[in-house]
Formats: sequence, structure tokens, C-alpha cells
Amino acid sequence: MKKPLICFSAGCLGALINSLVLWQAGELGIARWAGVSIAPTLTPGWLYPRIVWGGIWGLLFVLPFLKSRFLLKGALLSLLPSAVLLFFIFPYKANKGLAGLSLGMWTPAFVLVYNWVWGVVTAATIKYSK
Repeated sequence: MKKPLICFSAGCLGALINSLVLWQAGELGIARWAGVSIAPTLTPGWLYPRIVWGGIWGLLFVLPFLKSRFLLKGALLSLLPSAVLLFFIFPYKANKGLAGLSLGMWTPAFVLVYNWVWGVVTAATIKYSK
């Protein structure tokens, strides 16, 4: 039971850092500069579900592969929430087109980078929590 709890908690921390990076990029105008319309406001209503989902996605780290290559594992597992966001949430739930392209041509790249942050932070947290 200890491993799933660590993975969930690490996923929550990863999601918090991911969210802060996403918010800060919006505040600094980085997304706007690249022509991407992703600039959320930092509110509890925006942040809370992201942290919970980050923890749920963090449970993927229970899977027993790449145990000694934790950063690679984090990078690879970050592709799963990216794929869900780009190919399910954006087109079907948010009506932002396939891969969120109506938000800007570079949206998929931003999503991959932001979720990579989640994956690496989650993996590092798990690695160094022992």
C-alpha cells in the first residue's frame, strides 16, 4: 500500500509544479508569444482538479518498468496524459479541435512540455522519497 500512496502523492506534487509552470508561462506571455491561447488564472477551481488528476495519473508509476531509469520513465509516462488531453479532452470535451489546434499551432508542443514537467517531477519525487 505504501508504493501507490507515494506514487499518488508524487503525482499530486508533479501536477502542482506543472500547473505553476503553465500559469507562469501564461503570466510571462510565453504562450501568447508562441501564438498559443493557454493562459489560465491561478484559482482553486482550476488548480484542485489538476492536482487530483495528477495524483491519479501518478499511479501509473506503480508499473514495474524502467526502475533504474526514473527520468526516462517519467518522460514516457507523461505521454499518456498528453495523449488523452490532445486526442480526447481538447477535441471532444473542450471543442478546441484535434490536438487543441484551435488554441494555436504550437499547442501540442506546449502540452508535451508541460506534461513532461509533471512526469519528471513525479519520477524524481518517487525516486528520492525512499
